[in-house]
Amino acid sequence: MDLFDKLEGRPSPLGPFTSEGYGYYTFPKLEGPLGPEMKFNGKDMVVWSINDYLGIGSNEEIKKTDTAATEQYSLSAPMGARLMTGNSTEHEKLEEELAAFVHKESAQLLNYGYQGIMSTIHALVDRNDFLIYDELSHACIVDGKQLSMAEKSVFKHNDIESFKKQLYRAAKKKKDNSSILVVTEGVFGMTGDLGILKEIIELKKEVPFRLLVDDAHGIGTMGKDGSGTGTHLGVQDGIDIYFGTFAKSFALIGAFIASEPRVIEFLKANSRSQVFAKSLPLPMVVTARKRLKMISEHPEWREQLWNNTLKLREGLREIGYTVLPSESPVTPVLTKGSTDLCQDIMRKLREEHGVFVSGVAYPVVPKGTVLIRLIPTAAHKDVHIEKTLKAFEAIKDYVFEAAEKLSA
Repeated sequence: MDLFDKLEGRPSPLGPFTSEGYGYYTFPKLEGPLGPEMKFNGKDMVVWSINDYLGIGSNEEIKKTDTAATEQYSLSAPMGARLMTGNSTEHEKLEEELAAFVHKESAQLLNYGYQGIMSTIHALVDRNDFLIYDELSHACIVDGKQLSMAEKSVFKHNDIESFKKQLYRAAKKKKDNSSILVVTEGVFGMTGDLGILKEIIELKKEVPFRLLVDDAHGIGTMGKDGSGTGTHLGVQDGIDIYFGTFAKSFALIGAFIASEPRVIEFLKANSRSQVFAKSLPLPMVVTARKRLKMISEHPEWREQLWNNTLKLREGLREIGYTVLPSESPVTPVLTKGSTDLCQDIMRKLREEHGVFVSGVAYPVVPKGTVLIRLIPTAAHKDVHIEKTLKAFEAIKDYVFEAAEKLSA
């Protein structure tokens, strides 16, 4: 059978969202300056679907840094992979600053978070090892698991008993040259709950293992200093390998891994997605340093982010919506419903009320469930929250009636 003919008949995991909803439900175009107000299909929208948690992407000082760095270096420099000709003092300084920020000894800069963590998992464990991960881990972790030759096992989401079962099983099977790597997340990006880091780390007293935490949504938003979920929970020292991305709070491309110097030295020579890829352009490195500095210097941004989060969340609950018990700024609204209802909610909010939200239905969430995820930022104002709450109030009867029909 011809490969292309085969692809044509292969269904997408996103179902009707993929083709029928192209340009609207999938691949929508938000236009205009980045921020809580943008245009969609020519209409003004209050946007709740961008992970620029601290509003740093629209900061004027940051824009000036971006422009100046691009004029000085261009987007071409440095040329080549870091291992060969793509290294610079700026890259090394950023790594030092990132390590210090998350209270680790050393760090490795990554071109992309997705590729970077996949490559990290692939490099860390071999065929003699065991890899244990949370079932709700991000796709980058799942794909990293697929690359790994280690024996894999999954534990039920944030279920310590399920985790213990997999950990004890691995401990019983391991040989003298076997190691155990546990992977979970600081903040789970879809549901907003925190990983059970304390409980997992406590079990190191029984079974030796190393812990890798993906804190993409935690860095910048969690902890007194913004250094992430481990700091927030008081267990940063128990995280052996810390992963943070620039794609959320930094509003940028890139990521990093932080750990002991011996681990970082190994990864710099063995992470294939970095060894064989062009180095991160210097303007991005320069602006990442600036953004990190500003995140450290402006704790009020986090305070505003949390103020907005709580106002939005409490308002939605007062209206009658079910908001999942998120412990992070991620605000997931859950209701019973079909893919059609999910599309209707997004369409009604956008077309009738000028509020842009993103929703997911089966198979991303269990069948018969609709999840609308809102991402508050420090840049949102009270007027944006009030408009959004009025919009959710206006569609409430329609949403609740549809949910009731499904329950009947």
